[in-house]
Amino acid sequence: MLIIPAIDIKDGRCIRLRQGRLGTESIYSDDPVAVARRWESEGAELIHVVDLDGAFSGTLKNSEVIVEIIRTVKAPIQVAGGIRTYENIDYYIKSGASKLVLGTKVVTDIQFLKSACVSFPGRISVGLDTRDGKVLVQGWTEATEQSAIDFASRLDGLGILSVIFTDVKRDGMLKGPNLDAIRNLARAVRTPIVASGGISSLEDIRSLLALEPPGVIGVIIGKALYTGDVQLNEAIDLARGAV
Repeated sequence: MLIIPAIDIKDGRCIRLRQGRLGTESIYSDDPVAVARRWESEGAELIHVVDLDGAFSGTLKNSEVIVEIIRTVKAPIQVAGGIRTYENIDYYIKSGASKLVLGTKVVTDIQFLKSACVSFPGRISVGLDTRDGKVLVQGWTEATEQSAIDFASRLDGLGILSVIFTDVKRDGMLKGPNLDAIRNLARAVRTPIVASGGISSLEDIRSLLALEPPGVIGVIIGKALYTGDVQLNEAIDLARGAV
């Protein structure tokens, strides 16, 4: 299982939100590039970087600092937040991003996703953010009527790398991931699942390791790394079977 540290950027700073809500941010660094260097030094094989301003506004807002991260560290960078045009995708790919995560746009325009997967094969994942089992869009501010499983089922066979599943109620709360929802999703679809939201301890990672057989291939860890509840190198060793 791949252990993926997250860097969420708002107004150029590294922050974490509680349950994806604006106004709940905790600031952890004014230098996201330094944070990326830290995660790389602790063994990160992939770093998940989110333009939070972009996620809420629908346009790229922190692209300059994200590109600086891409050009500074050697670890592959996965970028999310506000990527809603082919030009956005092309910009980040040409800037050296390894992978991109599409969200709001593909919920309403599945053809956009299909075309993106054809044009940028092996680079595209889909972010599936949910609250109470329903898919969220516009930076987690709007709920749709689509269930997580119904939407994810539509993605099978389109050529995406993974579905990044986040139960937003758990995100930033350090109360553990929604294991039941993750398990049910992994069993319902063929696309690999990356779990996100609520990771608070190595025990949570052990619980997710048990979900590898149905298709959980990775976990994104955010707040627990910044608070010290989880040490990245220990989490990576655990996932590799070294602990």
